[in-house]
Amino acid sequence: MIKEIARNNGLPYAALKSFDEVECPGRGFNDDGRLLIQFEPVWFKRHEPFAPSGKWSVNKVDIQSREWEAFNDAWKIDPDSAMKSTSIGRPQIMGFHYERLGYKTVGDMWDDFKRGEYQQVLALVRFIKTDAKLYKALMSRDWHMVASIYNGAKYREMAKKWGREPYDISLRKAYEKWSK
Repeated sequence: MIKEIARNNGLPYAALKSFDEVECPGRGFNDDGRLLIQFEPVWFKRHEPFAPSGKWSVNKVDIQSREWEAFNDAWKIDPDSAMKSTSIGRPQIMGFHYERLGYKTVGDMWDDFKRGEYQQVLALVRFIKTDAKLYKALMSRDWHMVASIYNGAKYREMAKKWGREPYDISLRKAYEKWSK
């Protein structure tokens, strides 16, 4: 699937495959069939500054069942804000990017992602191609720039905090593996 999508969209297969593998280890759904998600309380608070505290407000990068508990708690306050404040599927794209990806509503984005991983990877390609800097960084294999754009300038600090390998290094290693 990745090879076909890369070829049809003029992207190097190894670069797209690396991005896909590192961002969300090659899957867009949990074992129970629900979308893989990461609910982001800081974003929800931006959309709903007066929302009462709850499970949504204490969410951390955690196991999927807790992500869904936090998301569902936020959903009760405002469904659109909850969806906009959550990264979803295989590429873990934040819901607030729905217009950039060509969807009329954030709900349309979620519905499309629920259809399958093929749609999720196509959305990743649209995400890459709608950001000239990200597209250029991916095409030139500038993994530091890809990581900075996709995960924020402080991606290395976050990796250290979580005891993980920095995103740019993971991307480079994955690219070397898939280039063979």
